[in-house]
Amino acid sequence: MWSFTQLTHWIDTSLRSCMSADWALFVEFVLVGVAVLAAYALIALFLIYAERKICGFFQCRLGPNRVGKWGIFQSVADMIKILLKELVHINHSDKVLFRAASFFVIIGSVCTFGALPFAKGLQAIDFNVGVFYLMAVSSLGVVGILLAGWSSNSKYTMIGAMRSGAQLISYEISAGLSLMTIVVYCGSMQLSEIVAQQADGWFVFRSVPAVIAFVIYLIAGHAETNRGPFDMPEAESELTAGYHTEYSGIQFGFFYLAEYLNMFIIAAIATTMFLGGWQPLHIPGWDGFNHVMDYIPSIVWFFGKTFVCIFLALWVRWSFPRLRIDQLLGLEWKVLMPISLVNLMLMSIVVIW
Repeated sequence: MWSFTQLTHWIDTSLRSCMSADWALFVEFVLVGVAVLAAYALIALFLIYAERKICGFFQCRLGPNRVGKWGIFQSVADMIKILLKELVHINHSDKVLFRAASFFVIIGSVCTFGALPFAKGLQAIDFNVGVFYLMAVSSLGVVGILLAGWSSNSKYTMIGAMRSGAQLISYEISAGLSLMTIVVYCGSMQLSEIVAQQADGWFVFRSVPAVIAFVIYLIAGHAETNRGPFDMPEAESELTAGYHTEYSGIQFGFFYLAEYLNMFIIAAIATTMFLGGWQPLHIPGWDGFNHVMDYIPSIVWFFGKTFVCIFLALWVRWSFPRLRIDQLLGLEWKVLMPISLVNLMLMSIVVIW
């Protein structure tokens, strides 16, 4: 399988041949940052278009079909519109925290996005505690949401922020326990090592506790993205828009962007931890089949699995009605968390055995 290591090594060698080592390192940091931000924006635009089309399919309509062929430039037009919108200043709000809240949300999302292994040899940074890092920086979004609701000086935003904070903090427990189940199974928190151990078979096909953890993580991750049927923090009929009601222009765009990329990040983490990441599908004993699968580029495997998980999330969103807040929290504390704890102990027994 072709590796991006060849490309990155060539870039590094070329830079060091024409400048000092310190300047080459600085230029590489800039290139990585630009590449991560560009990928972040492009994936968000694609996801916005994809959700509108899939939503139209489930509701028996066409979706965007005016701006460009099949409406493919509709997301670009919406992005330009948001960038040109006026920033409305809210009276009696905490202006510093009001502006900072959107940056907390977007920074947490970008930091999580940057640590994902997109293909063989294509990973910005590979921590030896990668799973712990993902769980830590992804939690920064809760701070931004609570700041947004409190600083807006509005009862609707405050209620939405409290609901979202309770929901995110609750479901992070089950999501974290599901990831810890895989950490126990493979004995490492390093994402590249977790992917490497799935070369001969994805974890979801090798252990019953891994299957249970995968299902729980998909449910908990979907709830963490505040999307239906877990969209109580943004219930339009009650809260008009939730914690970002008072935001406009690019500040609202940050919340909008982070919401879609969080959906991608949840699916990408599920792909990395349970579905082999960029590893192709290998079946023991089927050497010819495995050899053919190796010809498919690793980046295609990663994004293919990720978008299957995203499609499942959209399917759920447009198929089930919104839950009440007591049902939402009851599902976590009474069902998912006990199952996750028992499943973690079961995986520990399997590993010891």
